[in-house]
Amino acid sequence: MAKTLLSIRDLKVYYPVKRGFLSLQKQYVKAVDGVSFDVYEGEAFGIVGESGCGKSTTGHTIVGLLQPYSGEIRFEGEVISDKKRTADQAVKSQIIFQEPYTSLDPRFTVGNLIAEPLKVNTKLTKAQITEKVKQLMKDVGLNETQITKYPHEFSGGQRQRIGVARALALEPKLIVCDEPVSALDVSIQAQILNLMQELQRKYNLTYVFISHNLSVVYHLCDRIAVMYLGNVVEISTKRELFDHPAHPYTQALLNAIPVPDPDRVMNPTVLSGDVPSPLNPPSGCCFHTRCPYATDECRASKPALREIGEGHLAACHYCEKLQKG
Repeated sequence: MAKTLLSIRDLKVYYPVKRGFLSLQKQYVKAVDGVSFDVYEGEAFGIVGESGCGKSTTGHTIVGLLQPYSGEIRFEGEVISDKKRTADQAVKSQIIFQEPYTSLDPRFTVGNLIAEPLKVNTKLTKAQITEKVKQLMKDVGLNETQITKYPHEFSGGQRQRIGVARALALEPKLIVCDEPVSALDVSIQAQILNLMQELQRKYNLTYVFISHNLSVVYHLCDRIAVMYLGNVVEISTKRELFDHPAHPYTQALLNAIPVPDPDRVMNPTVLSGDVPSPLNPPSGCCFHTRCPYATDECRASKPALREIGEGHLAACHYCEKLQKG
């Protein structure tokens, strides 16, 4: 059985909001509201969902950019969510940001951008750092002659390659990929995804890949978690999830994927209503306000994430009833 690298239990990330007269009334935006999942060593674990569902917040909390309101994050069995991380813990997980145009300091050359984490966290000599930077540039498909250029001299795809090189610099075990190809052209997306697969094999990397594009996630990931309104509603292998989606929200997402066939008649599932506000989420199941199968039980109690098949989990009272027959 694969070794668990990252374990998250009941993770909550709340943002305080002051309202009312003199801003004395304090409320919370529940961006992540009780997320639990495991990521195995060497796999690519996808997180999908609509914009605002909490997937990026989850990723940022994993790498320590945000502090959890409550819950537990374990990395290699060690709790890293209840205290300030040590330098060793911090370098083991890195992130690739969504926007290649704003994630790089325009005042730094490419060489300095990639070298900066090495200067801060290692005792390598200047010559060793330069050699390491050139090797990283080669690994991500950049020419070492570009080492003195600035970010504005590169295309979007090339900038994202620089971001990948920076994430690899300290040889992390886990990389959180926060929609790393969503800002790129389709042809460039394919190049970056193929590059990430090659680097995963070469460096024995583990990915947490965040995206709203299900086709991209299917191409890269081994298992997929579906999030809705700060909650994980389903987890499964990619093949099982696409062939046998259990949760009504997952079914609606998959049904909305465009098919490149002009002769095929599409009948997408149109969900009623809008996504509720995370400032005031509904009681019970977070999806019951838009679910065609919602019952009084769904409105009254929040379903737990339970196994409905081998390695297939869903948080849905309707799925449980179907399983029981």
